[in-house]
This record gives sequence, structure tokens and C-alpha cells, in this order.
Amino acid sequence: MTRPRTPRAGRPAETDERWNPALWGLLFVLAANMLIDALEVSVALVALPAIGHDLGLAPAQLQWVVSGFAVGFGALLLFGGRLVTLLGRRPVYLTALLVFAAASLVSALADSATLLVATRIVKGFCAALTAPTGLAIIASTFPQGPSRSRALSIYSLFGASGFSVGLLLSGALTETSWRLTFAFPAPLALLLFAAGLRLIPPDRPDPTTPRRYDATGALSLTAAMLLLVHATASGPVTGFDHPHTVGAFALAVLLAALFVRTERTAAHPLLNRQLLAHAPLLRSALGAGALNGSYLGLLLVTTLELQQRAGFGPWQTGLAFLPAAAPLTLTALHSGRIVTRFGPAPLITAGATAALAGYALYPRDDGVLHYTTDVLPTLLLVGAAFVLAFTAFHVQATGSVPATQQAMAGGLYQTAVQLAAALMTVLCAVLYPAGRGPVLALITAVAAAGLAVALRGLASREAADSAAHRAGP
Repeated sequence: MTRPRTPRAGRPAETDERWNPALWGLLFVLAANMLIDALEVSVALVALPAIGHDLGLAPAQLQWVVSGFAVGFGALLLFGGRLVTLLGRRPVYLTALLVFAAASLVSALADSATLLVATRIVKGFCAALTAPTGLAIIASTFPQGPSRSRALSIYSLFGASGFSVGLLLSGALTETSWRLTFAFPAPLALLLFAAGLRLIPPDRPDPTTPRRYDATGALSLTAAMLLLVHATASGPVTGFDHPHTVGAFALAVLLAALFVRTERTAAHPLLNRQLLAHAPLLRSALGAGALNGSYLGLLLVTTLELQQRAGFGPWQTGLAFLPAAAPLTLTALHSGRIVTRFGPAPLITAGATAALAGYALYPRDDGVLHYTTDVLPTLLLVGAAFVLAFTAFHVQATGSVPATQQAMAGGLYQTAVQLAAALMTVLCAVLYPAGRGPVLALITAVAAAGLAVALRGLASREAADSAAHRAGP
């Protein structure tokens, strides 16, 4: 019997839509890695109190475990796309899997916050390499039409499942040791590497593509974000008027200016500036950033509250968050049809409204939380928000962008989502010692801003529909 072969780069899968075992194996490798990338945030969230207890970290320091991964992912996502273009999908993807496995083991053995956070940043960069590359491999291997749609649906289902899986795994493993939550992805990544060696098709970068990496742009953006998070977290400790804090803020601004100047003058910038004038893309980036950032801020606060005040263990905490995470998993395969039926703008508006309503219901006083009456209603509404808006944001961000720019548009969109997560995590951690009220005020304000952006998009859609109706057939 001959061994089934994966198609060569640029050669689509069988046109009769039947997949051989090699194609199923390739899709499983890509989707399973997407699941691991997606669960990296949730496994850290549930384990935060245990990490803080073992390493002696306050909430303002503890947030680095979440925000470090988000900064590594978001700030280096566009640079990751450039590396893939110049070096090839297969070598970049496989290298990222190996580095991810090594960083996972070092995370599990870390005895200091500095080393733990450094590994989280590295793992974020690995996710910035594998997440968009997985989509590119699917696009080059599965032909456009039902075959590619099915592959993308399965890939998206694994990604949507990652957060829920992470909550459960982290809850179970942290009962024994929080270090297991960071160690368990290592053998999985190695297994995927071994399978990827056999299944990921080779590809050759276009030799005519200019060899411009734009490392200056990538490093300046990453350093600016890290300094911004550092200055915000250290402000309450040293004082926001302390020279150290002021200097960190000033240096972050200078590095951000260097990034802007580099991208404006580079012959081959990481980001096409024309995309910054694309209104649907910008609305999606801002709206999704507001939804994701406010959600992670809420989970950070609720994790600390449930475990430190309400007496929940890690396993109970993971289960407690499922009403917000599981609905997206259960509806992932149908989300595309929902967007096609109603359009992105109405769904995004409905989702932003549900999230804002959920945050408004969350108790502001500092008493002990009662899960059923205080937490569950908010989680259910936020879960509904993600069901309504998650896919709609992505469709709105990339749907009207030219095909040649969709990969970069997706990178910009994901960059905004991840950097918003990093900023909201540190702000909520800084405000948390002042009480639940200030944190919830910030989360609610961000959600309200997201709704305002959504309403602007809905008004633009209605205006366009009205103009088309007046113009007639």
C-alpha cells in the first residue's frame, strides 16, 4: 500500500473534495496547535493566585504572566508574517513549535517572576508565528470552496475550544501544582513537531521578494509595549511621579514614535498604511480590542475574588468560567452562517450591548461574591457577546479588504486584540487593590466605548443601505 502524500506547496487538495489521511493529519496538526495557542491565556488566568502565592507576587506583578504572552503575540504578529514570507511557512512553523516546547519547560521550572515572564513573551512570539502560518498553509493546501471552508471551520472550532479547554486543564492541574499548567504543552508541541515534519508541505519563498525584515519596527513596537506595561504596573509601587516611572513612560513614547517613523519611511513596512484608513477594519480592531480586553480584565478580577474571598479552588474556578467560554465553542461551526444571515454590524452591536449589560450587573461593593446571583449572569451575557460578535468582527475586518491585503489586515486586527488584552490586564491589576468598584468602572467604560464604535458601524451600514435603496436597481 502506498503512503498517502500531502500535496506540494501551491498544489491544492483533491478536487473531488475527498481528503486522504495525510490531509486529515495535516489539518489536525494545525488545528491542535491553534488550540494550544488559544489556551495559553486561560491556563494562566486560573493559576494566577497559586503563582502569586508561590513566588510572592502582588496583582500588579502577577498580571505580567498574562500580559507578557499578549505583548509577545500582538507586538510581533506583523513581524512574524514577514518572517514567514521571507523564510517559508514550513521552517518557521516547525522552529516555532520547538521553541514553544522549550519555553514551556522553562516556564514550569522558573523560580523567579522575571524568568517566568520572559518565557511567556517568547511563547507569545511563537504563537505569532504559528497562528497566521497555519491559516496560510490551509489556504495553500485546500482548494477554495467547500474543502477549504470545511478545513477553516474545523480549524476555527479548535481555536474557539482552546479557551474552554485551558480553563478545565488549568483548574485540574493547578490543584496539584501550577507548574504543570505550563509544562503540559511541551510534550504536545513536540508531538505536533514530529507529525509536522512528515505532514507539512515544503514551500519555497519567492526569490524576488526583497529581503527586508524591518526588525527595527518590530523591536521598537515590542519594547514600547513592554515599557508601557512596566511603567503602568510600577506606578502604584514607586509613584507615578517617580523618575523611574516617568522615564519608562517617556521611553515608551519615544520607541512608539520610532516605530511610526520607521513604518512611514521603510521601503517595505510591516504594515500597509492604507489599511489604517479602512474604516471597517479599524472599527473591528477597536471593537474587538474593547471586548477582549474588558473580558480578560473581568476574568482577572473574578479569579482573584473567587479564590481569595469566596473559597473557590482552581478546579471550581475553571468550571465557573465555562458559561462565558463554552457557548463560543458550541456555536463555532455555525457562526459563519449567522454572519451571512444578519451581517456583521448588527451582530457586533448586539454583542457589545450584551457585554455592557453584563458588566453593569456585576457587583461594585467589596463583599463576598455569590456565584449564582453575582457572577453567573455577567458570564452568560459576556458569553452571548462572543457568540454574536467573535466571527462578525473578523469578517468585518477582512471582508472588504483586497485579497492581497487580507493577511496583513488580519495581522493588524489580531495585533489590536492582543495589545488591548495586555493593557487592560495591567490596568485592572493596578486598580484591583483599590477595590472592586474602580476596576468594574474601567471595564464598563471600555465596554461602553466598544458599543459606541459598534453603533458607529451600524449607522454607517444603514446609511449605505439607504443610499443604495435611493439609487435603485
